[in-house]
Amino acid sequence: MAASSISSLASSFSSLSFSSQVSQKPNALVFPVTKSRSLSPSPKSLTTLRVSAAVASPSEPFKDLVKTRLPGGFAAQPIIGTGRRKCSIARVVLQEGTGQVIINYRDANDYLQGNPLWIQYVKVPLVTLGYEGSYDVFVKAHGGGLSGQAQAISLGIARALLKVSASHRSPLKSEGLLTRDSRIVERKKPGLKKARKAPQFSKR
Repeated sequence: MAASSISSLASSFSSLSFSSQVSQKPNALVFPVTKSRSLSPSPKSLTTLRVSAAVASPSEPFKDLVKTRLPGGFAAQPIIGTGRRKCSIARVVLQEGTGQVIINYRDANDYLQGNPLWIQYVKVPLVTLGYEGSYDVFVKAHGGGLSGQAQAISLGIARALLKVSASHRSPLKSEGLLTRDSRIVERKKPGLKKARKAPQFSKR
């Protein structure tokens, strides 16, 4: 029995055939090399993006206009007023003109989104004195929202009109245009949901 099993093992080993093309490094793994693709955009696409951005900027003509009309910047102008409302601050410059209003290098109707109430805030001081077609208004405004900025511009225009003539104080003051509105949002209190709103009371 032992001799027959040994002879069967020998015959099975002899039947196995090994390939002569065996790698010299049996543990080495070979991976196919693929051509890497760059994810960065081509220079041609970058140039087209730059050109479209330059064409789409609507404030460039007004920026050049403001620079030519206000040499030296806002601070160097003689008729200037500063208005504040909530978190908004507006610096206003008046110049003799046709009644054009430019806010942050944009037309007032465009900047204030055509809102009639906000546009009225801006025009009330000039209309009160009958100057709506006599002065051009240049504004730099920042902080807060458009509503607060519009009311800050109104106060800035009224203060700038005082530098035109001291006689403007009486009609502007009678309309309340020289009063700084100090109302701001009340702060939230600890333990409450907002400034005064408390959580719902539960008895049990």
